[in-house]
Amino acid sequence: MPVQEECSVIPDVPRGPLCAYRSKAQFNWKEFRLVLEDKELVKIKYDIWRRLESEPLFSPVTATLSVDQQKERAARQVNRIADLELAPPEIYSKPYKYRVRYLMSINEALHAVCPSLSVKIALGVGLFTNSLLAMGTERHQDVYNKAWNREIITCLAITEVSHGSNTKRCRTTATYDPTTQEFIIHTPDFEAAKCWIGNLGKTASIALLFAILYTADGENHGLQGFLVPIRDPKTLLPYPGVTVGDIGEKIGLNGIDNGFVMFNNYRIPRENLLNRTGDVTPEGVYESTFSEPGKILGAVLESFSAGRLGIMQESSNTLSHAAVIAVRYAALRKQFGTDRNGPEQSIIEYQLHQWRIFPYLAAACVLKVSVFAMTEIYLETVQKSQAESNGFELLTQIVSEIHALVSSSKPLVTWTARDAIQESREACGGHGYLRAANLGELRNNHDPSCTYEGDNNVLGQQASNWLIRQWKNAQVESPVGTASFITRRNAILNSDFETLLRKGIHIESSDCKFYFALQCYEWLMCWLLKESVAKMEEASKVGLDTFTARNNCQVYRARDLSRAYAEYYALESFRSRCARGDVKEQLRPVLFQVYLIYGMWCLDRHMTTFYAGSFAKGSQFADEVRGTLLRMCGALKDSAVVIADALAPPDWVLNSVIAKSDGRLYENIQSVFMTNPGALERASWWKDVIPSKLKSKL
Repeated sequence: MPVQEECSVIPDVPRGPLCAYRSKAQFNWKEFRLVLEDKELVKIKYDIWRRLESEPLFSPVTATLSVDQQKERAARQVNRIADLELAPPEIYSKPYKYRVRYLMSINEALHAVCPSLSVKIALGVGLFTNSLLAMGTERHQDVYNKAWNREIITCLAITEVSHGSNTKRCRTTATYDPTTQEFIIHTPDFEAAKCWIGNLGKTASIALLFAILYTADGENHGLQGFLVPIRDPKTLLPYPGVTVGDIGEKIGLNGIDNGFVMFNNYRIPRENLLNRTGDVTPEGVYESTFSEPGKILGAVLESFSAGRLGIMQESSNTLSHAAVIAVRYAALRKQFGTDRNGPEQSIIEYQLHQWRIFPYLAAACVLKVSVFAMTEIYLETVQKSQAESNGFELLTQIVSEIHALVSSSKPLVTWTARDAIQESREACGGHGYLRAANLGELRNNHDPSCTYEGDNNVLGQQASNWLIRQWKNAQVESPVGTASFITRRNAILNSDFETLLRKGIHIESSDCKFYFALQCYEWLMCWLLKESVAKMEEASKVGLDTFTARNNCQVYRARDLSRAYAEYYALESFRSRCARGDVKEQLRPVLFQVYLIYGMWCLDRHMTTFYAGSFAKGSQFADEVRGTLLRMCGALKDSAVVIADALAPPDWVLNSVIAKSDGRLYENIQSVFMTNPGALERASWWKDVIPSKLKSKL
């Protein structure tokens, strides 16, 4: 497809005050966007946005609705999405990777418009059906079809009041009764109540529930999945034996009806056990396809990697939106100047402001590319596992590395988005605090991403544990190649900053572009691995158990290792994308600037470790990293607005009065002020607030 035709799917931006900076860029911003995102996926998103823009139910809300109104609106939107049939019917007959990637793109587009809506669909359709596909068999096909076709509203019930991350210790039970061939689902007490379950509060009629399976002989067979009817789908009234309710108002995402449920010896058919990894015969004998029971839970829960990838996709877009708002506002907002009485200059011209917001602009670019690459690996692996006779075994061979990669990257992406929103809010001053600026909504709706589908700190430990195993193993098992650097550990640890300089590997050297940061990261990870293992071995020698020894090496070691691993993968993914032949020559300089800003910004955060491990001595390394970061921020100034254009959705989706693409900042703010309901009217309660002393004189 010719470049012009490829770019035609992306609408032009209107002319206006922002053109003063747009005209300074030396590249086509639409071509830049097609480096960050696949053109077919970009087209899908714009098609969705065009269709939804004319739908009244999806128009931006100008004032905060009540919690109940938000739930109703999101539920109605889910039904309307089903009616619109956004995915053409032929998509469902396509191969797994194509189909899921297409649907993920739809979800990204929906999330940008209404996060509650996309989460409801992602939970009730995407995550539910993915989990059912991974854990169930043909006997569950009917429920799968109904969920996929939006004929029933579904949910996943895992978390309990007193247990979240430690799923193995969940206490809801499912005891098999061979006399009736039923499982008896029971909640022993309130602490074992399933809670925080999206869609469960008001609307779900069936749950994919995780419970401890007991056979009639009293043997515990661990956590298993069950299909458990909750409500009558025609009346939404709960079945006898089920106590279900809504947990109440949250900080954000109140369109999602998060609920709790308790069961009182509630019976379900034997066939409702999801039996891909294990089954119970009619007589009550448990049969498993795994020789090691501990592997069952891992195989079952791995289906949730798709959910975490979805969170990263959504969060990378949220990060992009925050950066777009901050950059456009900075280009338009003028304060001070070289001459006290002369013209003021845009705050984007100030180095401090560039240092505050440009790293997040660069992060939005780099992380969007790395999340795409990670998703490709995951989808290709699952598709291959489904196509081959030994597919499940094939999946388990690579699943540990994918799990480590996802477990380190989900914290990186969600935390970066969280910090970007806050920095952007502050960088936009008082106007950034307006509800109409949309940064507050972004913040509140993004916040749960840092804890759901795995608390970030706990996920990070899982990633560092995998890396430590690779370090201690006789042979590194890294099919994806993300830990292959460990095979060169001795050479890496014998290197330092001066060694890189002697080899001609400088930060901005033309013949070694991109490699300086990557080699610094390889040393950083090897040193943190060596120190983590040494710390754990030292603890073992003085009698500490493995659990305690591992916990006591998190701060300044394993936790930093997990983040460094995710940053390393992000930088390598971006480098790899930029090296492809379809990248136009005029784009390469600005792409390298983006890479250096993100790379140096991240390295700066690990500066103490580089000096503690003697990778660097004296001030040169710190001066080089920080000096390069500031120089690249200055160099990016003339390109920042068009990079923001490349990241931005349509104005009605971004929904920020201070960041419209027309650049008419103060006209747009005036419109919001003047049209705010009741803005120019006397308050209805005016009599109640007149001071009593003044009242006595009237």
